[in-house]
Amino acid sequence: MSEMAPTDPEGVDGVRMTWNLWPRTKVEASKCVIPLAATIALLRPHPDIPPTLPYAPLCCKTCSSVLNPFSRVDFTAKIWICPFCFNRNHFPPHYAQISETNLPAELYPQYTTLQYQLNNNNINPNFTHSPVFLFLLDACVIAEELHFLKSALRRALGLLPDNALVGFVSFGTQVQVHELGFSDISKVYVFRGSKDISNDQILEQLGLTAARRAYTKGGTIAQAQPPSAAVTRFLLPASDCEYTLNSVLDELQTDQWPVSIGKRPARCTGVALSVVTGLLGACNPGTGARIIALVGGPCTEGPGSIVSKDLSDPVRSHKDLDKDAAPYFKKAVKFYEGLAKQLVIQGHVLDLFASALDQVGVAESRLQLKKLVALLSCRKVLVIRSSRTLLSVFLRMGSNLLVFVSNNGCTVLPSKKYSNLAHYKRGRMNQKLMTKGYASTLLELVQGFDQETAAVVMARLASIKMETEEAFDATRWLDRLLIRLCSKFGDYRKDDPSSFTLNPSFSLFPQFMFNLRRSQFVQVFNNSPDETAYFRMLLNRENISNAVVMIQPSLISYSFNSLPAPALLDVASISADRILLLDSYFSVVIFHGMTIAQWRNMGYHNQPEHQAFAQLLQAPQDDAQIIIKERFPVPRLVVCDQHGSQARFLLAKLNPSATYNNAH
Repeated sequence: MSEMAPTDPEGVDGVRMTWNLWPRTKVEASKCVIPLAATIALLRPHPDIPPTLPYAPLCCKTCSSVLNPFSRVDFTAKIWICPFCFNRNHFPPHYAQISETNLPAELYPQYTTLQYQLNNNNINPNFTHSPVFLFLLDACVIAEELHFLKSALRRALGLLPDNALVGFVSFGTQVQVHELGFSDISKVYVFRGSKDISNDQILEQLGLTAARRAYTKGGTIAQAQPPSAAVTRFLLPASDCEYTLNSVLDELQTDQWPVSIGKRPARCTGVALSVVTGLLGACNPGTGARIIALVGGPCTEGPGSIVSKDLSDPVRSHKDLDKDAAPYFKKAVKFYEGLAKQLVIQGHVLDLFASALDQVGVAESRLQLKKLVALLSCRKVLVIRSSRTLLSVFLRMGSNLLVFVSNNGCTVLPSKKYSNLAHYKRGRMNQKLMTKGYASTLLELVQGFDQETAAVVMARLASIKMETEEAFDATRWLDRLLIRLCSKFGDYRKDDPSSFTLNPSFSLFPQFMFNLRRSQFVQVFNNSPDETAYFRMLLNRENISNAVVMIQPSLISYSFNSLPAPALLDVASISADRILLLDSYFSVVIFHGMTIAQWRNMGYHNQPEHQAFAQLLQAPQDDAQIIIKERFPVPRLVVCDQHGSQARFLLAKLNPSATYNNAH
């Protein structure tokens, strides 16, 4: 079991597992109730991660597993035994100096994660990969929103690296691809928004038929190549196209097609995504690129539409989906799934930004976004805020992750010519190796249980089942799982409920399950399908620490009598002379007790003799700003008072132990 850094729950590896010590057999594993699962966060900056090894990993000749601390080594004969297949492998000549006192990094027990530098001879050595950002802007918004959006884009361009390649496409009733390489006058290629356009038609109209495409036989990704002359018409370094792009933004207006009274704008989001996907497939095959889509409403025109243009037709709800009464849903899902497959083959990422999650079609495009969410493995971002716009530009690129597990207690990433390695891109290819131990007894197994990781895994599994299995009762499923877990690992006397005890390794898990049953992942009432899809996608994307906050929010109490301290997620924590700070990840709530609110309204905090009260009011505000500053997406800040209408944001997350039905 790898050691965890005290200030970083994710540890040095960025690896957290439900069971850090594994059962020896399949039968034992089936009795564990909680499945064996691992979460891996790549590209995490951590000071204790060992340096990248400047050579390829040493692999077993039989099964291609990688040399690791669990391998047995004969230093005299210069042989290592594979923990997968027990094959005996000779060390190559450059390991000739290996000994018990001169170990390579692969055999250090503390190096449970390693990075290797892989030399890819297929990449042109004269071509240095630059990050690519293609901005896709929705022009079917009001003039005021467009103004703020353009202002944010200008600030974003100023923060991008000079070598970053930038492209720009706008859309409304039609799609406009702006040619940034032609700076003399504005040059735009227009696509009809009501027509389904093939990739060949897109490339032909853009004059990119001669450019190398990203699609290859077998669904593999083409190797990175230097950009051609045709490509530089649409993707230019940020330093070269800043003036041209600013001129384009100055001329850009809201969509000019008239919108009749009682109608929605004709917004061709689906066609726009098809065009930018085809453009990047021709311009950037096999290299990291991001489509940053800024969408202001639902798609109503062409393929991918989620609702009609008539405002009398409401956007689909959860009830409509349950009754199969959403006529656009299945066709839109199929369309976006096709785009997702194409983007995965190309190795490109889609970032979707929207100001109103209940109306842009996140539920229809959830398959597309989920398939690409594995690529969003880095949280180092440039964030630009305005009163109407939030824009994030991800500066590092990631790729899909594959993990292979052995049956004898270690996880190794096998490779055959490095084609099956779990790998990611950071300049050239790197790979990581992870190893874990196994348990000999039930007590050891219990001691290796990570209840936070287990809660998140079960939340993700429940979300998947709710989306894929008809008539799935998540609440009943979670209840049965908790009963089985307590039966297996609890200690009790039959017919004596007071005798029940649970090992400390499981002490918090029942709380997590209770709050999960009440969370927005399981209870979809009062949430739109888009909001539910958004919540579940972030649950799948975030690390364990953040996902736990989504399941079980943190509550901090502030009072005159004590320092800020954690409080129970229960209405009993509410007091007239307290301030509560609730962090539920998606929102941050500052709740003032009735007495505190009255004193504040009377202005006591402005009087010199009541400085302690002023400091009490300010403390949760400062802590809330720290949370908001460090989190992306930015949570909603709610400031409310006891018995006020906004107090529902706190009460909805608390256990209602005291109600009008009981004496307390």
